[in-house]
Amino acid sequence: MSFLSIIDILGTFAFAVSGAFSAMEKKLDPFGVIILSFVTAIGGGTLRDLLIGDTPVRWLRSGTTTLVIIAAAIATMFFGKFLKRFSITLFLFDAFGLGLFTLIGVQKGLQLEFSPGICVALGTITGSFGGVIRDVLLNNVPLVFRKEIYASASILGGILYLLLLKVDMFSPFASIISIMFIVALRIIVVRYKLALPDMYRRE
Repeated sequence: MSFLSIIDILGTFAFAVSGAFSAMEKKLDPFGVIILSFVTAIGGGTLRDLLIGDTPVRWLRSGTTTLVIIAAAIATMFFGKFLKRFSITLFLFDAFGLGLFTLIGVQKGLQLEFSPGICVALGTITGSFGGVIRDVLLNNVPLVFRKEIYASASILGGILYLLLLKVDMFSPFASIISIMFIVALRIIVVRYKLALPDMYRRE
């Protein structure tokens, strides 16, 4: 199993758990929890694969992806009640999912020899758009469209990864550093309530 495959499985699990927690916060039934786990875990990757013409999309060709998502959803439903702070757990899984999937998208672009800008864009799509679909289905304003720094963390993490490769850092080390950078940035942003400038005048 390649390092990229390991990242893919971890990212899928992290986002599936994130989607399951979001569904449970809205008190959806078990079917709804599983569906939200699926769209959160595969939404960004599906859009990425459609954009680059890599069809059938990855999750249709991999039974492992489906099993990981279902296992994550079921585990969350059974053990989620023992986790007293849903919001913190959801946030951490979402942060790790963002970091892991951002790197998957960037590496996919590198494999196809796209320009650095396109690679970063693919990483941002892969990391962010599953959450967009999740939030739309739950009737929430998607986090990526709010002033909170979310997609920007994905973009910066993707740029950092490309810079580390530019200085000939071993790819797995560069991946781990970039993932932890995205997670740490998300934690700092939420902890200190950092945000992009507000363009709206207050009443």
